Amino acid sequence: MEIAIVLTLLVIAVVLFATEKVSVELVTLLILIILSGLRIISPEEAFAGFSSDFIIIIASIFILSAALEETGILDFAVVRLVRLAQQSNNLMLLTIMLVTGVVSAFMNNTTVTAMFITPLIGLSKRINLSASKLLMPLAYAAILGGTCTLIGTSTNVAVSGYIAKAGLEPIGLFEISGIGFIIFAVGMVYMMTVGQRMLPSHVDQELAEEYKLQKYVTEVVVLPDSPLVGQLVFASDLTTLNLRMLNVIRAKENFLPDFRTRIRANDILLVEGDVDTLMKVKETKGLQIMADALISKDLETENIRLAEIMITRQSNLINRTIKESEFLRRFGLVVLAVSRHGETLRSKIGSIRLRMADVLLVQGAPERFEQVRNSNHIAVLDEFEPVLYKKKKGLIVIISFALAILAGTLQVLPLSIAFLSAAVVSILLRAISTEKAYNAIDWRLLILIGGMTAFGAAMENSGAAEFLAQGIVEVMEPIGGRTGILAGFVILTVLLTQPMSNAAAALVVIPVALRAAIELGADPRSFAIAIMLGASVSLVTPFEPACILVYSPGKYRFWDFIRIGSPLTLLLVIVILVLVPVFWPM
Repeated sequence: MEIAIVLTLLVIAVVLFATEKVSVELVTLLILIILSGLRIISPEEAFAGFSSDFIIIIASIFILSAALEETGILDFAVVRLVRLAQQSNNLMLLTIMLVTGVVSAFMNNTTVTAMFITPLIGLSKRINLSASKLLMPLAYAAILGGTCTLIGTSTNVAVSGYIAKAGLEPIGLFEISGIGFIIFAVGMVYMMTVGQRMLPSHVDQELAEEYKLQKYVTEVVVLPDSPLVGQLVFASDLTTLNLRMLNVIRAKENFLPDFRTRIRANDILLVEGDVDTLMKVKETKGLQIMADALISKDLETENIRLAEIMITRQSNLINRTIKESEFLRRFGLVVLAVSRHGETLRSKIGSIRLRMADVLLVQGAPERFEQVRNSNHIAVLDEFEPVLYKKKKGLIVIISFALAILAGTLQVLPLSIAFLSAAVVSILLRAISTEKAYNAIDWRLLILIGGMTAFGAAMENSGAAEFLAQGIVEVMEPIGGRTGILAGFVILTVLLTQPMSNAAAALVVIPVALRAAIELGADPRSFAIAIMLGASVSLVTPFEPACILVYSPGKYRFWDFIRIGSPLTLLLVIVILVLVPVFWPM
């Protein structure tokens, strides 16, 4: 009975993670409550994952990564490296991937990807190269670079913590560097050759044309006898028709209205709405729709500009609608459209619930863009403006980071204490403020990892791990022996990373794999490391956070990731299955 309950909860979790109808952390906590309430796990087991030292390691890495970003040292490095790489596109791509992989070996890959997106988009515009030629290689390099060290991804740290609790030796800081370097090298060679030829190239268009605003925006002349005369722009009769007021042209002056602006006779209003609504405007007394209006010219003037902005991963706008976030009041920018995963959203703009990596087409005064350029919540995707380089503080963070790695490697200090010390030093020396340090931590990820660690205990206690292990062994052993069984677990992990996060998928599969390894008389650590690496090479779809970040800015299609990522994933799975038994004999 307990086996059925645990497996049912697993299926429910996978479905909810995939649909995102309920937030990931809330699903995780609800599962813990159910498992504890049914006494499948004890309260101590339910919350053991949250008190583990690997949670401290992951949180500390987030803080140190944010501190490096805050000091501007990474922006400084990007500018220098890009200048060196501008001799040729191939050299530039090689440099970008190499630098990204090296940095990602010691930082969260999502953070690394986010930091490089804006500089690379700015670079692509300067050299007239499609950003799609750079952003997918960036994301893949960040993901695969994380396989080179224990702290390269939260998945690695979580798996190491889990096997340590299971009585096995934890993974050393550089224990996986050999195979990780090979995985990264294979991925880089693939993207420099086969992948590069398959990457799409998008022709640069004017933003109004790219978002097809001409179909939804029109100019309306307010005649002297119109009932609109004297009405507030944002509370006029036009707004009841679900039309959005963008610009006002008055006496040849084009300006953005605010909440105090009233409509006057002979004003030309630039409005946005669907075709049916615009047709109703034609029938409204006192209004005249202008023919052959130069929409692009009116949307951008000397005092008004269009630009794309991206919702950053740490933004507090995520899961809030544009209306709830008071976007216009807060940033002084009007949202014209939202690009999400290749789809342009225009209807009912105010009710669109924002997600990480959404790209918004916005309109506003030039000074407004300068004010929001350094915001932690949105990134302006135009010319790259490096953060002010704070050399002294940047060097302090790098030295603290390096000393933590050294202390952990030489076992002078436990890894958790070493990295926590480096994070505290960065805060004490004001390389990053306490508030920004708290904001830098991905609390959702910590809850997910802590909760899924407890789910692993539930699979053991209920017998679900043993039940699944026996089934996989019976099916796969006749096909390929131990290697076939290992392949089954790695492929299962790759499949589970599509609806689930990499860490969650690995933590679900590992209890089953460890049980299978014990039954086979094989080394459980070999199975654990293969599964851990398998979770990090799943590049079939853009559901990995690093890929989500580049999806809309790169103007990719879902199929782009499948046709480029699937062969690479298959190639890397083969590398893992061949080399893991060599590095860690079974």
